Amino acid sequence: MNTTVDLTPRIVTLGTAGGPRWWASKNGEHRHGIATAVVVGDVFYLVDAGLGVGRQLEKAGLSFNQMRAMFITHLHSDHTVDIPSLLLMGLYERDVAGLAPIRVLGPGDRGALPPVSPRAEIAPQPVCPENPTPGITGLIDSVVQAFATDFNDRILDALRPSPLDCYQATDIVIPADIGYHPNDNPTPAGMAPFEIYRDELVTVTAILVEHPPVAPAFAFRFDTAEGSVTISGDTTATDNLVTLAKDTDLLLHEAIDFDWVAARYGSSDAEADQASIDHHRRSHTSPEQAIELAERAGAARLALHHLVPGSKTEAQWQEFAPTFSGEFLIPNDLDSISFARKEAAIETTPIKVGA
Repeated sequence: MNTTVDLTPRIVTLGTAGGPRWWASKNGEHRHGIATAVVVGDVFYLVDAGLGVGRQLEKAGLSFNQMRAMFITHLHSDHTVDIPSLLLMGLYERDVAGLAPIRVLGPGDRGALPPVSPRAEIAPQPVCPENPTPGITGLIDSVVQAFATDFNDRILDALRPSPLDCYQATDIVIPADIGYHPNDNPTPAGMAPFEIYRDELVTVTAILVEHPPVAPAFAFRFDTAEGSVTISGDTTATDNLVTLAKDTDLLLHEAIDFDWVAARYGSSDAEADQASIDHHRRSHTSPEQAIELAERAGAARLALHHLVPGSKTEAQWQEFAPTFSGEFLIPNDLDSISFARKEAAIETTPIKVGA
């Protein structure tokens, strides 16, 4: 009997919308919060945990027994909001006794609060001043503590497993010699990608990208025997991203419609609205900029995701396709996209729910 596992790598776009919003659908299609599964053979690696990721994994036919690791690009809520649901509900979908813990890798403690917006007339007060900038391990520890009543009821009474036996969180350690500082130098120029994870199927490297005021913010690259995929995370146009994505087979890059930002916030002179415009322009990337970055990197395929607004139609985003020399994609939720190196053409393949 042939038991060979197909190692052709692909990604599944579990959620393709950016921003901490419930986007209203204008065409009957809803984009879930940002999350991507990198699938190699019969295992997968999750990048970010946006709204609805658990249900989307179920629809994609990806079980928790297949997940090896979770990678968090940065700690904004639209990338982390469903970590609690994965800890609470995913726990009971996994053979905890028979499998190694799921690795969870993400940014460490920021170490300093970001500067206050110069538009503030009165400086706002931060929440949780005793622990204002926890990293991924602190986030997960806090989730476990917040739901300790639930966990302990089930552990002691129903003899269920502990989340600490199912997940192993690790802060990504930034190389010490690059001059990183969360406020003064959050995206050191000229830095080299550095390895954060390796197993027999993938090598994962990371680099710092520019998403102020977030620090650190990472992009990730997955290299397999058959091809590579680079996932930008949230970032403005950043040379470091080009370095990481050099000759990648597929680049997934965020994209935002700055005209929508101007229309959404520009009609008001309120300091909060103007600060929002400032943030989006400093911290995100237009489709035109993403295409320029992909060309500079020599990416064979470019897929725009983390789309803002999430209610904009696919056809509107597709208007940029003729300006990219390679394969240009606007994936919907639950599309499956190969990043195999030898494929001459690429098609997004919707996963048929219930098939």
